[in-house]
Amino acid sequence: MAQRWSFLDVCESDFRPLVAIELAKSAKAETIEWFTKRIVDKKAKGGAQLLVKPLLTEKEGENIYLVGASHLRLLLGAEAVGLVKECNDNSMRTFTYSSRKTFKDFADDNHDFLTMAECQYIIKHELENLRAKDEKIIPGYPQAKLYPGKSIVRRLLTSGILVQIFPLHDREELKKLCHSWYGRVKVGYQPLDDIRCYFGETIALYFAFLEYFTFALIPMAVIGIPYYVFAWEDYDKYVMFATFNLLWSTVILEVWKRICATMTYRWGTLLMKRQFEEPRPGFHGVLGIHPITGREEPVYSSIKRQLRIYLVSLPFVCLCLYFSLYVMMIYFDLEEWALDYHEENDSNLSSLMLFVPSIIYAVVIEIMNRIYRYAAEFLTSWENHRLESSYQNHLILKVLVFNFLNCFASLFYIAFVLFDVHLLRQSLAALLITSQILNQLAESLLPYWLQKRYNKRMKKRLCSPKIDKDLSLVEQVNLEKEMGTYCGTFDDYLELFLQFGYVSLFSCVYPLAAVFAVLNNVTEIYSDALKMCNVYKRPFAEPTANIGVWQLAFETMTVISVVTNCVLIGMSPQVNALFPDSKMEHILTVALVEHLLLAVKFTIAFVIPDKPRDIQIKLAKLEFESLEALKQQMPSN
Repeated sequence: MAQRWSFLDVCESDFRPLVAIELAKSAKAETIEWFTKRIVDKKAKGGAQLLVKPLLTEKEGENIYLVGASHLRLLLGAEAVGLVKECNDNSMRTFTYSSRKTFKDFADDNHDFLTMAECQYIIKHELENLRAKDEKIIPGYPQAKLYPGKSIVRRLLTSGILVQIFPLHDREELKKLCHSWYGRVKVGYQPLDDIRCYFGETIALYFAFLEYFTFALIPMAVIGIPYYVFAWEDYDKYVMFATFNLLWSTVILEVWKRICATMTYRWGTLLMKRQFEEPRPGFHGVLGIHPITGREEPVYSSIKRQLRIYLVSLPFVCLCLYFSLYVMMIYFDLEEWALDYHEENDSNLSSLMLFVPSIIYAVVIEIMNRIYRYAAEFLTSWENHRLESSYQNHLILKVLVFNFLNCFASLFYIAFVLFDVHLLRQSLAALLITSQILNQLAESLLPYWLQKRYNKRMKKRLCSPKIDKDLSLVEQVNLEKEMGTYCGTFDDYLELFLQFGYVSLFSCVYPLAAVFAVLNNVTEIYSDALKMCNVYKRPFAEPTANIGVWQLAFETMTVISVVTNCVLIGMSPQVNALFPDSKMEHILTVALVEHLLLAVKFTIAFVIPDKPRDIQIKLAKLEFESLEALKQQMPSN
């Protein structure tokens, strides 16, 4: 039946597969027929008005369908999702089908006007917005209940009928990207525009931030090496180093905002309107009318959501934080045991044993972080947030609070309770280096090795299909559907956030932290590029104008680092010697210096504009033109 619906407005030779849908082998025929019909049906009937074609393979029972769309449907979809494209006058404007001729490189026969990533994003948007109308159940599955407004794709996934939906790679474009990105070792910038065209803005922004952050760390690393080698106990010089660190961390984040604004304006996402964001697929509620847009969508009580957050999620997070502190105290017991063992034996082995507790604790921290992440995702999904941005903000807040305490609580305890600078230096080095090694193994090397093994097995088992024209496509889909799923940039930003904390919070104690961060990030760029192109399925593109709440997280870390470095320097014997008789004067002086540094930090942040002057002018010009156009449309009195 799907074959009959596939070509209502396009001939078979024009069909371009963009997205693959894998249904369970046990999926019933009537369910498949109903779902594919909803995909193909016109928008007026509640369908997505896309094209569907079954993938012909020799394997029995496989239900894989390829989804595409006509050129006209994609252009209308681009208008619906609010894509911004460059006009003939070099300005950036929201695409509308009625004014399509005014956009640069547009032609009725130019199917490359929209990138493949943009086309896949449009199809994903349409599939996710397939919602139940008057259906009570999924046909063939009485236990899979539906109600008006429920996401059909979401229900199929939770019922085990739909296995996965993923965008297909463009093998030729991928080869070109791999060659220019990581195919050869070079000293230079990444092809960020090519990454954006292939993977979308969210992933391109992550790699842009990773590259920028790595280059920004180089001055800290260069200055940190001589401080480590020649001025280990010279606190006068460490004051200068810590002050430079604090100013550096503020300036690089403000400059990043400007670089980010320039890139996202060029890509069009800086202008995309997100205030009328569609409900996320996992959002459920009673079907109602949105008061602003007038569209039908699920409605859920905000009071119920708040009760779930404050009565369930918040106590759970507090319990996890308590458990993290309990594990930390066990770590200090191990540290005390290792120290006693070293004092009793005083051998090379006992010297090495001093590092064992820190390494074990670092491994435990990574395990706890990953377990907590799954729990946080479940709770945040259960809270039933309407918008994807709200869901991400609540998830990031939960994970950041736990990870910050889990990774840095022991360092704060050592610094401000035990007052042991030597142990602080040793623990910081062990935590930083161990976490970097574990992340590289878990995120890149292990998945790459497993994927290489799978690819070899698949190539041996894969038989040549009878239809020659689908040979490469069948092999491609079979290979890609077994690849791991890329879960987004969350873990990647979290790793950089924690790394930034190790570098900035205790810079006056361990200047080499920036050196290890640079070395890690250089390999991270290549390993992350490798996993994006060869290890994971191609992710759907997601337009974004900035790095979101992570910008606030990094800025908050700089404020905390001002406090920690001022207190650490204030605790030094040299500073204590300046106030032999008055503890209060000592405390007030340290607090005054801290407040002055915070004032300088906020002044720098205020003085440096978030957007370059030329971008500000272009945005103001667009706003003026919009107001003028609105005036012309208003009837005169």
